Amino acid sequence: MSEPVLELKGVSKWYGPVLGLRDVTVSVGVGVTGLLGPNGAGKSTLMKVLTGEVSPSRGEARMLGRRVPSEEVFRRLGYAPEIEVFYEELTGREFVTALARLGGLDPARAHARAGEELERVGLTAAMDRPLSTYSKGMRQRTKLAQALVHDPEVVILDEPMTGLDPLARAKVLDVVTDLGKRGRSVLVSSHLLDEVETMTREIVLLYQGQLLAQGNVHVIRAMIDRHPHHVALECDRPRDLGAALAREPWVVTLRFAGEHRVELETRQPDEAYSAIPRVALEKGVKLRALTSPDDNLAAVFRYLTAERKGGTAP
Repeated sequence: MSEPVLELKGVSKWYGPVLGLRDVTVSVGVGVTGLLGPNGAGKSTLMKVLTGEVSPSRGEARMLGRRVPSEEVFRRLGYAPEIEVFYEELTGREFVTALARLGGLDPARAHARAGEELERVGLTAAMDRPLSTYSKGMRQRTKLAQALVHDPEVVILDEPMTGLDPLARAKVLDVVTDLGKRGRSVLVSSHLLDEVETMTREIVLLYQGQLLAQGNVHVIRAMIDRHPHHVALECDRPRDLGAALAREPWVVTLRFAGEHRVELETRQPDEAYSAIPRVALEKGVKLRALTSPDDNLAAVFRYLTAERKGGTAP
């Protein structure tokens, strides 16, 4: 396994009597990783610890093998915070150029790179307008451009999709996924599970300042053994298929839901996904769709939070 790019080791953070993070140990490697949790879960606090904005009350943060804060590694970091403070009289190009200069680029290179990144996030037509005329979505994309203008190795994005229309959202998603493909380490936070699911399957789940789980969503789901895996099948002869599947040892429960639908539960999803097409073929059943309402981040998060509360997921 390669060395982690971002690490928290036993990090806790208190704001007076309020607990922001509780004994969080997590590591992030190359590629895109989603930092997920509801509002107030501790996502922004975790990012602020990694970027040196706040110091942990206990534990340590490391980036690129060095303890944070470190001027050396910060030069290799691109950061777009959730909050925004702009010099409203500047144009988008002037603003991003100024931040590129602070990042160490010479004037000519900074100006050129600002234009390239603003074009990349879809602001070509607006880059020479004052920031005071920018919408919320345009400001979000300007923050992304300034985070990338110095071509950093590590990129941290705090709720970058907020306020974006569908076209701008698609543009930002393309930019983020491309960063992962080019070998950058990207940590992107969101409270919308389906949003991050379009970018990556590698996730870090936070809840009430605690780490619930980290890794691939499929692996995490498989670890929740006490909750059977749900599978839904659409076919032309559900009764025949259901009767055949009911004899399989990996089926926990089975029921018919509608004229062409069979739903089952299993604790062995890998066996189920392999066997279902075989059984359908043997019985001559036309299988139109095989889906799982559990095979997504929303289900994983629902189960994990229910486990933490000591209850059961709906």
